Amino acid sequence: MPHPATIDHLDARILTALDDDPSMTALALARTLGVARNTVHARLRRLETSGALAAPSRRVRLSALGYPLTAFIEISIRQDLAMEAYAALESIPEIVEVHATTGDADLFAKVVAHDTEDLHRIAGVLLAAPGVVRTNTKVSLIEVIPYRASTLLDRLAEGPSAR
Repeated sequence: MPHPATIDHLDARILTALDDDPSMTALALARTLGVARNTVHARLRRLETSGALAAPSRRVRLSALGYPLTAFIEISIRQDLAMEAYAALESIPEIVEVHATTGDADLFAKVVAHDTEDLHRIAGVLLAAPGVVRTNTKVSLIEVIPYRASTLLDRLAEGPSAR
């Protein structure tokens, strides 16, 4: 993946406008923001090609796909089998995000499931993965604050004095 572009004041204004109305065209964005259409188009292309914008599928609520249960799993792995463990975890579709962390565990995974029985099945698959030594699962009861970048975009869109 290319190195993500740094998002500036104008980029933030464009992205905030798209948050408000994802179907806005480059022309509508240009009119709304008072900038040239070519500027908007070039900015969006740069953000997309640089990797600064995630895939549109990140907007999909996983509960709408039939996965209403979310869990977070701490995973301890054998360091000499880290690459094999990463590949195995990536092959499990219900693991939607994994971070390498500090602390007692090596990895922190966000997992979705149909229900607790399905989560039990997924945990078994995870434990059978090469290099996985142990796991610790925590079930999410409710999402208190969903993923958001809008508050940071709003701050950046206000300009340098807002920081």
